[in-house]
Parts: sequence; C-alpha cells; structure tokens
Amino acid sequence: MTAHTPIATKPMLQRARGLLNISARQSSGGVSRLKNLRQQGSYRTIFPRSSSGNVEAVIINTAGGVTGGDQFSTTAVAHTGASLSITTQAAERIYRAPDIAKGSMKTKLSVHENAQMFWVPQETILFEGARLERRLDVDLHAGAKFLMVEPLIFGREASGETLRSGSLDDRVSIKLDAQPLYLDRIKLDGDIDEQLGRTALANGARAVANIVLVDPNAASFLDKVRAKLSSSAGASLLNDKTLVVRILAADSFALRTATLPILTLLTDDGVPKNWRL
Repeated sequence: MTAHTPIATKPMLQRARGLLNISARQSSGGVSRLKNLRQQGSYRTIFPRSSSGNVEAVIINTAGGVTGGDQFSTTAVAHTGASLSITTQAAERIYRAPDIAKGSMKTKLSVHENAQMFWVPQETILFEGARLERRLDVDLHAGAKFLMVEPLIFGREASGETLRSGSLDDRVSIKLDAQPLYLDRIKLDGDIDEQLGRTALANGARAVANIVLVDPNAASFLDKVRAKLSSSAGASLLNDKTLVVRILAADSFALRTATLPILTLLTDDGVPKNWRL
C-alpha cells in the first residue's frame, strides 16, 4: 500500500524580515558622516540632505507594516563626537495577526562620548487584532546626549475602530555608563479598549507618547516643557540631566499637536522634516 503525504491543513504564511545597521562618525571640521550601513530584507534607509552637519536617517518599511511573525531589527551607533538623527518615513502600522504569533521590533542604540542621537520615529498605530512585542535598548556614555520619542496610537478612532482584541508588550531600557537610568514597560492583552478606559491607566485616551531627554542641560527645559503641556500630560526630572515627558491624547491628531512643539523645543528646531508633512 502506497503511503501518502498528508495535506497541510494550514498554509505557511510569508513573514517579513527587516534588518538595519547604521553608524555615524565625526569627520574633520566637526561634520558627521555615515560610517557604516547595512540594510536587509524589508528595511531600507534614505538620507535627506542636512544643513546642520548631522546625519539624518529615514527608515522605510517596504513591507508596508508589521503583522504576526514578522521580525524587524535596528542597530544604530553614534561614535565619538558624531550626531545622528533617526526617524521613519511614515507611521508604522501593526496589523491583525493571523494567529498567536507576535510581530517583533527590536532596536539597539549606542551613543558614545560627546556624541548626540535623536531617536524620533513617527507614530506606531495598532489595529484591531494586532500582536506586537517591541524592545528599545539604549546604551549611553556619560558625556552623550540623547532624545527619544515613542508615540503609540490605539486604533483609528476616525474610522470607528476599537481594539477589542490584541496584545502589546513594549519595553524601553536606557543605561548610562552601563548603569540603569530609565526603564518603562507597557503590557496590554485582550480587550485593550476597555483597559484604556480605566481611570488609572489612560482614562479613555487612545494615544500616548513618551519622551526622554538625557542632556546636561535637561533641567533648564523643565519649566518650558511644562508650559506647553495640557492637563493630560506631565513632565519631571529623574535627575539633573534626565527629563521625562508623558502625553495622553484623545487621538493621533491631538497627540501630534501636543508632541511636535515639545520636540521642536528639545531639538532646537531640529525635528526631521517628516514630522512636519
């Protein structure tokens, strides 16, 4: 009797993969230049011309978004004295996962002595049924400057979308000279919309942004930042060189309206052009 290979009951789905390694160095005259670049799979980078002497990188996800089982990885280094700014071409969209597999986005950033890095991606939008695990690990030299923003949008309210199922496991870790400086984690699972409605969690807000500035002059920005914040946002100092801002907003438009003036202030009007389009 001839044996037959059983027919697969579930088709194998194609998964997106993306890898980006980028580094900047300081050249003669104090101008920053691209040192190394490796891009693979669904990640590509473009470099708009900069008049400020820094390297500006714009990440493009050619897969058009992230879904369950996709894996994306970014590593960036600002070597001694270099200035590197990294953003994304558009908002990153996290689509419904077809099974229990999560999409994965991992980022490792290193900022060396007297170097500066802006990590300022545009919004990450979670759709109904999205499943995402995201990690951001940052290593800073004591003499480095660093700014990050991580804006999250929970569903497209204008389209009447609510997140009744899905999961988000999002962690940010910043170390200064190998010592823990900042650790933040958001972990939501199940009916995300119901959880966001809780007073102690988001009080009904559908958008949130976390901003961290590590800079010897961070304390000088505190009062200026607070003057620009609404009643659903706050700013405080972890120490004299670390400023933390958290913003809650009703939707993506309100979040960007609240976030952009803060970034403009903290970057001395150096926000990437993508943020203004």
